[in-house]
Amino acid sequence: MQNSGIEVLFEGSNFERLLGGLLVTIEISFLSIAIGTLLGILMGLLRTLESKPLRFLLRLYLETFRIIPILVWLYVVYFSFSPLLHIDISGEATSVLVFSLWGAAEIGDLVRGALQSMPKHQVESARALGLSSIQLYRHILIPQAVRRMLPGMINLATRMIKTTSLVVLIGVIEVVKIGQQIIELGVIKAPTASVWVYGFIFILYFSVCFPLSKLSKRAETRWQN
Repeated sequence: MQNSGIEVLFEGSNFERLLGGLLVTIEISFLSIAIGTLLGILMGLLRTLESKPLRFLLRLYLETFRIIPILVWLYVVYFSFSPLLHIDISGEATSVLVFSLWGAAEIGDLVRGALQSMPKHQVESARALGLSSIQLYRHILIPQAVRRMLPGMINLATRMIKTTSLVVLIGVIEVVKIGQQIIELGVIKAPTASVWVYGFIFILYFSVCFPLSKLSKRAETRWQN
């Protein structure tokens, strides 16, 4: 007998499985964001140095992540690097690695842009007062740079959370994959199961990304004033 479709969400452990899948998505996203932020800050600082070869290499690194789709990166690392280097790398580890490198490239560019947008007279005044380079960055440049780049970093975080849905294509069992499994098992009894399952997944993604989006907007508005 067919039902309305919404029942499929609560049959057995389906509801708990979807929440567990969301937890996998959040773990991959936030671990990648944390690692990407640390690497990105270092890359951003290096890109402000005068070394042209270093700046060229870091710029090339950034462009490779902007030009080549993230899905291709996932395939390359998961299906090519593992057999080539004779290492067993899981889908989750591949996802964290690729998303961390992507985050480092984008955050590095945000850090570089924020630091280079500082008025030169502030640097010159700090030098005239006898501040060292560390004191210059700690007390003048970094506090202002953080304000300028934080909205962009939050927007990047929401993009990374949404893009993690691609990891299902390398076998990671996250919320979208679990949703597909539930639909395949319940579609005979409930032909509209996909509407309810994907609708619930939409709500889960929205509940994670919307607060970050509001936080970005609030920070941007507050610091503009």
